[in-house]
Amino acid sequence: MPAKSKSQQMAAGAALAVKRGENKKSELKDASKSMVDFMSEKELRDMPSTKRKGKPAHASKS
Repeated sequence: MPAKSKSQQMAAGAALAVKRGENKKSELKDASKSMVDFMSEKELRDMPSTKRKGKPAHASKS
């Protein structure tokens, strides 16, 4: 699942750090918290690895 925005990439990176035990879940906010619960480590690894060039800062809510 590729990220649609830079903010999704950053949220996935933060959630991945929690999955790996590098950070605490209590340090996360909003979307990152739900990503930890509902996405696998592989999905979280793939999201931030997508290219950033041409991505908006935030995904549209359409």
